[in-house]
Amino acid sequence: MAAPMLRCARAGRGWSLGSRPRRTRPLFAEPAPGRVRGRSSAAAQEPRPGAREWAAVVGLEIHAQISSNSKLFSGSQVTFLAPPNSLVSFFDASLPGTLPVLNRRCVEAAVMTGLALNCTVNKRSLFDRKHYFYADLPAGYQITQQRLPIAVNGSLTYSLGVGAQWNPSATKTVRIKQIQLEQDSGKSLHDDTRSQTLIDLNRAGVGLMEVVMEPDMSCGDEAATAVRELQLILRALGTSQANMAEGQLRVDANVSVHHPGEPLGVRTEVKNLNSIRFLAKAIDYEIQRQIEELQNGGKILNETRAFDEKLGCTVPMRDKEGKQDYRFMPEPNLPPLILYDAESLPVAADPQQVVNIDWIRERLPELPSETRGRLVEQYGILPEHSFVLLNEDGLLDFFQNVMKETRAKPKKVIGWILSTFLGYLKQRNLAVRERIIGFRPGRDHRGPLIQALRFLNEQRSENASPRSPRQ
Repeated sequence: MAAPMLRCARAGRGWSLGSRPRRTRPLFAEPAPGRVRGRSSAAAQEPRPGAREWAAVVGLEIHAQISSNSKLFSGSQVTFLAPPNSLVSFFDASLPGTLPVLNRRCVEAAVMTGLALNCTVNKRSLFDRKHYFYADLPAGYQITQQRLPIAVNGSLTYSLGVGAQWNPSATKTVRIKQIQLEQDSGKSLHDDTRSQTLIDLNRAGVGLMEVVMEPDMSCGDEAATAVRELQLILRALGTSQANMAEGQLRVDANVSVHHPGEPLGVRTEVKNLNSIRFLAKAIDYEIQRQIEELQNGGKILNETRAFDEKLGCTVPMRDKEGKQDYRFMPEPNLPPLILYDAESLPVAADPQQVVNIDWIRERLPELPSETRGRLVEQYGILPEHSFVLLNEDGLLDFFQNVMKETRAKPKKVIGWILSTFLGYLKQRNLAVRERIIGFRPGRDHRGPLIQALRFLNEQRSENASPRSPRQ
């Protein structure tokens, strides 16, 4: 049977099915003939006789490392690329007799994130032990929040992409099921040459926020856009740096397909996606793989898969046919986590010993959606240009500093940034912060501006061609 071709219906939840000669690797970019569920077009062809629509369902579980100087339950420092096993306390190594001490900063970060994502923050939440064996989990269990997490029932709204452009008027909302605090595991370093595995416990016990999204998405583009918006929110809040290259934001995607109007299909889980681009590719590949398997009379297994970046496909890791028994139990060494608001705050309470939800709400910074609206209103730029300014790390600071120190028209500045500056960086494979050398957190805010003006002068000099002498 011919391999199916798919395209994501961004305004709906459908995938169209066409046919073409089988290829060794699936294609995702080409639009499929036929009608996509949720969209209508006068130019769309009628579906091939016998072809049926497919609907894809995607849910995400996102682990964000909390920006904190110390770990969730111990005083060990959190530093990226520290020497192996140099940041490990007795508790992190699970030595007998050690007890957890909850990090206040991690609690405040989870509360602030929950408020920014329109969640209900529970004034009483519980900690649990999740048991499973792995070499880099020294205790044999993970402390998490399974029964009653710190925040529930939120939402995240994001704008959908149309080709390479943003369409701010086309938005979609994904429901947030819950946000829970939990500790990270260590890291296994596999040495294939010597056929051995080394364990680094520096990461063991680092504080995480797990953001569980309901299966409200239907393709890789939607999932990638939702994760990118969450990444911007976390950075604006300062609750997580969300640097995927450093493992500070890791995504698990649950994917299934079914015919519209029929029960949902068997889902597979694609684990540990550490790039937004690979996230989109992995989900789209998995959707196509499942449809192809079902069209060929096969069966979808309830399994965990990994994404092979070199081959561009998902590969099996382990099956989930038998439900894994994590033997959840209440964490006996941690009492219930009690939070307060202004009305329930105890009289003469020590501010260092309580977390005030209303105090955190009052200190919420400007969120990305609000920043984009302000840029459009203040500078008169197009809404899609405001997305570009926020999506490139450091570009908004660059733009605002140039506008602050010059009297150039905003549309001319944004036009130069989009057409010349970003093109210059792309040719040299540089990021904005790499080119603006003076930009470092905590330094003089004029550093980026000075480097930006130097760059403008350099470009002006490079573009000025010398006159040729007269003959």
